[in-house]
Amino acid sequence: MSRLKTLTNGILIENPVLVLVLGTCPSMAVSTQVSNAIGMGIAATFVLVCSNAAISLLRNVIPDKVRIPCYIVLIAGFVTLVQMIVEAYAYSLYQALGIYLPLIVVNCIILGRAEMYANKHGVIDSVLDGVGMGAGFTLAIILMSSIREIFGNGTWFGLRLPVLYNNNISIFTMAPGGFVVYGLLIALVNKLTKGDAAKRKALACARCPSALACGISADGEGAAE
Repeated sequence: MSRLKTLTNGILIENPVLVLVLGTCPSMAVSTQVSNAIGMGIAATFVLVCSNAAISLLRNVIPDKVRIPCYIVLIAGFVTLVQMIVEAYAYSLYQALGIYLPLIVVNCIILGRAEMYANKHGVIDSVLDGVGMGAGFTLAIILMSSIREIFGNGTWFGLRLPVLYNNNISIFTMAPGGFVVYGLLIALVNKLTKGDAAKRKALACARCPSALACGISADGEGAAE
């Protein structure tokens, strides 16, 4: 049951986009069309699963003082592999994702799971965590992109929708519309979980890999300036 919980946590209770509020930049950027969102979700999930597995295997070998640079090197290797595959076999998707595909390297979801989970658990559990978090990320941006594409373009997955195609609300394809949809989805998740998800200790700044660099104490409070 604990492994099932590990697998399913990322879908709703600890959804990286709608609860942990991570990966906001790619979520907003690629969520104007469902096809782009699916491509980004699959690519990020692949990198997340592979990097979690590799870091879990090497967690006793990587020196603690240089673990973050080592994580980034491993993640960059998998991102380069994904980028080459997408460019070779899905060039239109490669062009649509643009700079956000190589920027998976610095996606805080991947680095965050490496530091908070893969660095402390076995390979199987780390892989399940990667699958769950990747699925949560993918579902969140598919939901966002569906709303934005339907109302902003009057299409869904490129298919024209009656009435909406000729009466679309173009602001949904722009940044303001994206933020509105994002906020509404976060509110919906809080409603469904009765606010419990947003109160989880995992959201505290002290759990962030960069907490020490920001001057955050163990209790999550910032250093006085």
